[in-house]
Amino acid sequence: MAAPHRFDATILREYDVRGVVGKTLHAEDAKNLGRAFGTVIRRSGGSTVAVGRDGRLSSLDMENALVEGLASTGLTVKRVGEGATPMLYFATFDLKTDAGVQVTGSHNPPDYNGFKMMMNGGPVYGAAIQDLGKVAAAGDFEEGQGKVEDVPLFDRYVNRLLDGIRITKPLTVAWDAGNGVGGPVMAALAQRLPGKHILLNEKVDGTFPAHHPDPTVESNLVQLKAAVAQNNADIGIAFDGDADRIGLIDGRGRVIWGDQILALLSRPVLAEKPGSTIIADVKASQVLFDEVARLGGSPLMWNTGHSLIKKKMKETHSPLAGEMSGHIFFADRWYGVDDALYAALRVLELIEWAGKSIAELRDELPTRVNTPEMRFTSSDTRKFAVVQEVKDRLAKTPDAKVDATDGVRVSTADGWWLLRASNTQDVLVGRCEAADAEGLKRLQHILESQLQASGVKLELTGH
Repeated sequence: MAAPHRFDATILREYDVRGVVGKTLHAEDAKNLGRAFGTVIRRSGGSTVAVGRDGRLSSLDMENALVEGLASTGLTVKRVGEGATPMLYFATFDLKTDAGVQVTGSHNPPDYNGFKMMMNGGPVYGAAIQDLGKVAAAGDFEEGQGKVEDVPLFDRYVNRLLDGIRITKPLTVAWDAGNGVGGPVMAALAQRLPGKHILLNEKVDGTFPAHHPDPTVESNLVQLKAAVAQNNADIGIAFDGDADRIGLIDGRGRVIWGDQILALLSRPVLAEKPGSTIIADVKASQVLFDEVARLGGSPLMWNTGHSLIKKKMKETHSPLAGEMSGHIFFADRWYGVDDALYAALRVLELIEWAGKSIAELRDELPTRVNTPEMRFTSSDTRKFAVVQEVKDRLAKTPDAKVDATDGVRVSTADGWWLLRASNTQDVLVGRCEAADAEGLKRLQHILESQLQASGVKLELTGH
């Protein structure tokens, strides 16, 4: 019987397992995660698991240890090699495996790494991740003689991405993979698309020398904006470290944020599937929800978190969903997962479908003024209590319009403000949106007053 293993308490997160390599996360953790997850797969009747990895310096060692642990439980492990997290999602469907694990640090700094898991076609998250810790702590592992197979999937994935995509119009496109693992796929797609393509940072480099690989932070898009301007490009497209988040720049150098991307992508989807449910997280602009309704769709505001959105998509048969963080989920002609490479193709297809530039399409959306995502430091033990205290105070305000889907989103005559507890960090997240700058100031004042009433310092923390 294998020895029990205890993970550092900080690495078992809501949506994944993630830590700092050499500090909170080691190869021994990867091996025991493999044992624990393999045990769960076996006990649910499964026998196969696909494994992929990103391009971080520690990922191959982590993958080797993970595979050893998975195989020790008697599973057949299909290694699909270095590739984007969405390629691993694709692998589980294409190879019909019972489960999948991607070794990835996603959009985090270079010294981070982690594991995103799938089972029976859906994400592993929440209590299921905590249960893996309990299995490991008890040393209660299945044992068996597993097999390990190498199954290269790169070409099949690229072919599947392009399958059914209708792009014939030549555009000038600047692409930035941020030295993340999506770079080779990005380059392969660009070769097969019409038009002129400018590739930035397509070489996988786990030190991320050009800039941090998170396209939701505008300072990481400086290089892409310059390339769009220099080449008079129609659009700029950026990816995060594992290519499940997308960022867009229009031909005028403006960022198109996650909720705006979703609003624009809703147009062709709802034209083809009228009345469909389109899901977005609570941080999304009211413009998005109003636009979906205007297009004849059914807008649904839901909890932040890719795992929770995927589950809700299945429940509601939603063809399209998204988050402010640049995760775009297509079940329309795709697998109901967040794949930024596929979303990029659907954006290029949208431009042709609409017969307008992405800048023109963006200009058709109503304008609002809003804050970026504001993060206030609050401990794991305190953050949820703060949100509850705010709810309790709002309950005593009879005219307050409160949506409590995920934290509190409060509508006023000026617009709305939001406060929720992050599921992945020791922070409270706030956001405000109004029709004008004066209204935005009033909303920020209300939010700050509520935070102060619960003793939260108003110092903003970074990403």
